[in-house]
Amino acid sequence: MSQPGPHDVDIVKKETVFQGYFRIDAYTLRHARPDGGWSGTMRREVFERGHAAALLYDPDARAFVMCKQFRIGAYAGGMDPWLLKVVAGIIEDGETPESMCYREAVEEAGRQITDLWPIQRYLASPGGTSETIHLYLGRVSAEGAAGIFGLAEENEYIRVSVVPEADLCAMLDAGKLTNGATLIAVQWFFLNRDRVLAKWSTS
Repeated sequence: MSQPGPHDVDIVKKETVFQGYFRIDAYTLRHARPDGGWSGTMRREVFERGHAAALLYDPDARAFVMCKQFRIGAYAGGMDPWLLKVVAGIIEDGETPESMCYREAVEEAGRQITDLWPIQRYLASPGGTSETIHLYLGRVSAEGAAGIFGLAEENEYIRVSVVPEADLCAMLDAGKLTNGATLIAVQWFFLNRDRVLAKWSTS
């Protein structure tokens, strides 16, 4: 018995079945089985998107610059649609995950990232989407961080606020961080805070 690898997939057909703000591709395929042989032919739809996100942190103020933004998926799932979140966006053609973080920090929070610390690359929901999220910790100044940001032509209305470390930790413990990128980034930060402060803090 051998474990199938990434090349043990037979794509019979691939087609784009929806192209709007997002894209959905349909695959007709079969794959090798762990017990030998091949699976039956199946059809799977895949939501296609490349994504990056950054948790903005001021090591001298010991505080985060956070965004609160409307999210339709949370509303459709019966949850509060106004999510406290990290800055995030879709990686555009010709753009790297890092350059997207620098751009979105300005667009969504009015902050300039001065250093970027890679946290993790992960699949958001591999059963139905190829979306890979590149997650970072971004060093910023929290001084004067407040207001409404976002692109009006994209109907973005993002409220920015400064959240002290202790307050964000309390939200984490209380289960109030409900989106994956923010939850993973905040958990990583509190597991690695001493390393971050040793490298970034000037006080």
